[in-house]
Amino acid sequence: MIRSIPGQLLLWMICLSASILAGNCDTQTNQTKRKDWWSLKPVVRPALPEGPESNPIDRFIDAELAKRGLKAVGAADKLSLLRRVHLDLTGIPPSPAEQEAFLADSSPDAYEKVVDRLLADEQHAVRYARHWLDVLRYADTDEHMKAAPGIHLWRDWVINALRDDVPYDQFVQIQLTGQRASERTELSALGYRSRKEPRPGDEFALGFLARGAGDDPQDLAISAADTVSTAFMGMTVGCAKCHDHMYDPISQRDYYALKALFDPLVPRKITLASAAELIASGKARAEAEKKRAPLAKAVDDFAAPYKEKLYQERLLMLPDEIQAVIHKPEKQRTVAEQKIADDYYPVLRIDEEKITNAMPAEVLAKFQELKKKLKAESPEDPEHPGPTLPVFYTVEVDRLREQEKSYVLTSGDPSRPEKEHEVKPGWPFTTPEPDLREGRIEAFADWLTAPENPLFARVAVNRLWQWHFGEGLLKNTSDFGKLGGTPSNPALLDWLASEFTRRGFSMRQMHRLMVTSDAYKRASETGDDYAESQKLDPTDTALWHFRLQRLEAEPIWDSMHAAAGDLDLSVGGPSFGKREDTDEKHPHPKPPGDGGPSSTRRAAYLVRGYSSFRDVMPNFLPVFDVDDGRAPCPLRTQTVTAPQALFLMNSPDVDKACVDLAARLQKEAKGDLPSAVVLAYRVALSRPPSTAEKNNALAYLESDPTRLKQFSWLMFNMDEFVYVR
Repeated sequence: MIRSIPGQLLLWMICLSASILAGNCDTQTNQTKRKDWWSLKPVVRPALPEGPESNPIDRFIDAELAKRGLKAVGAADKLSLLRRVHLDLTGIPPSPAEQEAFLADSSPDAYEKVVDRLLADEQHAVRYARHWLDVLRYADTDEHMKAAPGIHLWRDWVINALRDDVPYDQFVQIQLTGQRASERTELSALGYRSRKEPRPGDEFALGFLARGAGDDPQDLAISAADTVSTAFMGMTVGCAKCHDHMYDPISQRDYYALKALFDPLVPRKITLASAAELIASGKARAEAEKKRAPLAKAVDDFAAPYKEKLYQERLLMLPDEIQAVIHKPEKQRTVAEQKIADDYYPVLRIDEEKITNAMPAEVLAKFQELKKKLKAESPEDPEHPGPTLPVFYTVEVDRLREQEKSYVLTSGDPSRPEKEHEVKPGWPFTTPEPDLREGRIEAFADWLTAPENPLFARVAVNRLWQWHFGEGLLKNTSDFGKLGGTPSNPALLDWLASEFTRRGFSMRQMHRLMVTSDAYKRASETGDDYAESQKLDPTDTALWHFRLQRLEAEPIWDSMHAAAGDLDLSVGGPSFGKREDTDEKHPHPKPPGDGGPSSTRRAAYLVRGYSSFRDVMPNFLPVFDVDDGRAPCPLRTQTVTAPQALFLMNSPDVDKACVDLAARLQKEAKGDLPSAVVLAYRVALSRPPSTAEKNNALAYLESDPTRLKQFSWLMFNMDEFVYVR
């Protein structure tokens, strides 16, 4: 008889088998693999191909087109290009005035001036922060996430860093260490070197690491190792948790050495308040607790007999030696005994639900009345009565944890370390004994962001390329290992990486270089003249035309509200939710910063996260393929589903936007329906209607202004509204 294998045992057997297959990969074999794989070789700046193109990118692209016998399409028309670059760089379509200004500007650098204006706009930072935060697994709330209060301040730091064009190496350094590499220490007049205070605001960058802190102390280090390796190194180091990597030169010891860098980190709560606010809060809390104390005592005393009975019943179920430890006064327990008592605390804890279930009906009614009076004294937070002060969770090194050894955890259970397999802090692709005098993470950050690191710049420019062109030069942007494949244009990728380093890691300059290329400005439409190119390169890996792209959720939301004329462009602050998405069956707290159904801020500020007992994210986000932030998301899926069409047809958000757009059309067109039709196309699709489209629209309106709402609905439900040509 074949018997089923329990899930945990099966997982262990898989890991063991993989370990046997891959675990014999010794250091010499790893070194050989590292020398052979393209992404681990030094970046060598290739020579520019010959050609008349002024943008070096086009030299490489056109050389590849010629090599493969591909014919490129011409440039997109001005308004298609304007809409494309607006939605790409800011996520907001161009206004009618911006369209007219661009059409009227016949200067040779008209497009470049638009690009420079958009890159300098703070809305560009909001747009690209959303891209980066997908990779860095941002969430406003997540089960067991300690850093949820104030986590939006990390998001706001990312936005501000992109707005100020903080160099990418410093962008990463600050999120890992809280400081810029050149500003870690300072020397006093007496020659005493001490750690320098970080710049105001930079501490919020450490929300990147604090976001991984959970119930288990190991959560933070594991989350950091997994996210840092995929986000900044482009390597799936996490695959080496339970055995040496099956394909890449990363051993299990490499993974746990990387994790050991972050093992000493613990979350630290910072109260964001002035001295006067702290004093006032303390006084208010003391007064609230004074009023609450007698009521709380009455509740506890009432429940005490039932709680004690249940407690004793559970205690009697334990072994005699455990009971002896529990009965012993806490101060008389040894360290080992205290750990036993702590371990059994969850078993002996009596939840209120168990107590109320043990009460007779008439007793329960009296108990609930007492609870009601108690809640009236502190309705917001019974555990911490008084005004709530804003807080932020950062991270700091725990000096005691820093002295503890780190071990391999093949079983994945932190409480069962392999004491015979101690690991020293380190990381893959470097010497066994790095210099850690400035700090573990500081040493790693210096290696990671060094210009000679072959992965750092390659991974970054490939992400930027993906966000502009819809697909990276290496398609798997977070996997530069064997399974990730090879780049479609290796020379271009290495040239971009070297150029990024040469330009001081300025992301803004790289954005400009990419979107001013002829490859970016090409039309997306192809006809019979390009049938051969379509046959030779159906997936457009050589970029002989611009890929048609479906807008992500955020630009769809922003475009809808921009057309309606009510988009709130304010920057920063807590995320907002939508009340109609709240599950009324579960009276749990609403998402942080819930702004109600009338909120029309940019969708970058829509709350996201996960909970097993309630819906956190507004339905709109997952419908349009937004992940919940539990794991890094290097590339969103692009599905075409019925719920997406149903949202655009039936949701209250779209209905309200239709009402607002109709009112805008009537007001700005001053009741002239032909002008209203033209304006509708301008604000929704960033172009004027064709003659046929205009005539069809006027025939539909039947000279009735009240039908402008239905006409607005038609505009939002056109394919062209959610696609970029």
